[in-house]
Amino acid sequence: MCGIAGILSKDIDLRNKREMIYNISSSLKMRGPDAAGEYLNNSLSQSVALIHRRLAVIDVENGAQPMRFGDYIIVYNGELYNTDEIKEELKSAGYSFYTTCDTEVVLKAFHKWREKSAEKFNGIFAYAVYNEKTGELFLCRDRIGVKPLYYSYVNNTLAFASRIESLLYVDGVNPICSREGLNEIFMLGPAKTIGKTVFRDIRELPPAEYMYFRNGKISIKPYWKLKAEPFSNNAYEAIEKTHFLVTDAIKRQLVSDVPLCTFLSGGLDSSIISRVASEEFRSRGETLSTYSVDYDDNDKYFKSSLFQPNKDSDFISLISDYIGSEHRNIVLNNRAVADALVDAAIARNCPGFTDVDSSLLLFCREVKKDYTVCLSGECADEIFGGYPWYHRKEILFEETFPWSRSTDVRRSILKDGFLPEGEEYAHSAYLETVKKADYLETDSALEKRMREMFVLNMDWFMQTLLVRKDVMSMESSLEVRVPFCDWRIVEYAYNMPWSIKAYEGREKGILRKAFENELPEEITWRKKSPYPKTFNPQYFDAVCSMTEKALGDKECVLSEIIDKKAVSTLMNNPDSLSEPWYGQLMRAPQVLAYIFQIYVWMKKYNVEFTY
Repeated sequence: MCGIAGILSKDIDLRNKREMIYNISSSLKMRGPDAAGEYLNNSLSQSVALIHRRLAVIDVENGAQPMRFGDYIIVYNGELYNTDEIKEELKSAGYSFYTTCDTEVVLKAFHKWREKSAEKFNGIFAYAVYNEKTGELFLCRDRIGVKPLYYSYVNNTLAFASRIESLLYVDGVNPICSREGLNEIFMLGPAKTIGKTVFRDIRELPPAEYMYFRNGKISIKPYWKLKAEPFSNNAYEAIEKTHFLVTDAIKRQLVSDVPLCTFLSGGLDSSIISRVASEEFRSRGETLSTYSVDYDDNDKYFKSSLFQPNKDSDFISLISDYIGSEHRNIVLNNRAVADALVDAAIARNCPGFTDVDSSLLLFCREVKKDYTVCLSGECADEIFGGYPWYHRKEILFEETFPWSRSTDVRRSILKDGFLPEGEEYAHSAYLETVKKADYLETDSALEKRMREMFVLNMDWFMQTLLVRKDVMSMESSLEVRVPFCDWRIVEYAYNMPWSIKAYEGREKGILRKAFENELPEEITWRKKSPYPKTFNPQYFDAVCSMTEKALGDKECVLSEIIDKKAVSTLMNNPDSLSEPWYGQLMRAPQVLAYIFQIYVWMKKYNVEFTY
């Protein structure tokens, strides 16, 4: 994995902007600490710079970027999992290869098939190809949106980058947050609308879309989207197909020229990945290493709930012993988790998933001491119906985001009259997403709703988790792969009838049934438990103190937005929170931490507001 950036400008001579280019490259260093490369060109009435920072994983010796082939120059971030198949097709068409890295395959595939090449790729990627002859730029992002890509177009200057912060170094791109950005933060965050960021001048290239920049004009088009198709398999065939697709995705993603491990929580998804990986390692005479995360004294303070019925620690040793992995449990200090809220917000370049982010950041830093690549179990819940809101009939058909069913909690911390349009903004975002769901005429009301839920979860909840995993891992220079995001699995699951997907009435029933003979029964049929969070009161005390200081900063506009009395009530009575802020994990401690992260973001980037 890597960090990429680039600038095309008619008004700026980039040869005179060495400091700006250096700052952009430096902002990507953690994404690519192993090597740096640049391409500078001043012709065709425009100045061009392409910037690359490399985290070497495949063909460490020969994969330097920017890479050239003929008139084309590429900067690429990602991994292809069908490199060999595409390479063979290109060889048959007369192409030769001088490296074993997928960058060369992507570049020559674009040379052969232009934008149609993206349809051939199975992987996670964001890349740019510049045509030195015509001056046009092509940008592309993977189908599911695992790898990030942001852009801005201000004052005849187009810029793109793997990080939002990188674009703030570009002349003319300012850290301005409009009302739209504030609504994203307070009414939808830590999620965000696809294509938007919290900054007015910076946009996101959506997943499964590509951009051409020609003669000062931007053209963006999709190359893939979910389509409703008749499902021709019976339950037995679906079990077999699910097993094949998941196993194949995992095996494809085990390819690496540097050390690789897996995250293992003791839940179904990470256990499936670790089981398949351990068998592959054993066939090579190697032992898989697995990692889990916990917190100081968490057993002492754990409280069972509907969303988190049991502790992961009760199951991790069971599955680790079963697959024969060399396991290490990383135990985090609660004060350190609170302190890392600062680094996590800056890494994300906006307010984020609070301690769900900061703990992952600390966890990844520990894993990186021994490994460069890791496989993780994200996104099975969104794809196979694992969350409680898929199964609770009383909320399934509500016209709202099921993980954030109202804005009451959000409204309660804001001063009266602030963002009066907030509720309408959030509901409109919901409605626009539901419109994207594709149906069959034969779909029942339940099947239609399950397609809508699939799209809602993929475009919102899943994107939040993917941004989290990419940002926190890459901030640690650790590449994390997510096999359940294989687009073949996503397409197959979208068209799977709910009666089969929820096999035997269970969340992720089809996935459980597909792997029941390869895992301990206690793991296969364990009730879902989310990413582990801290229950230690030390963390709550720490975020209370940090939030109090943030709201006491009279030079920060945050104090003009937040209702201090409401926040004080929350600090004194955390159980008064009527429902989670977001999903299963953001309750009172996390709401306070979110307010603090907003403060960190405002101060770090000297954010200007236009509300």
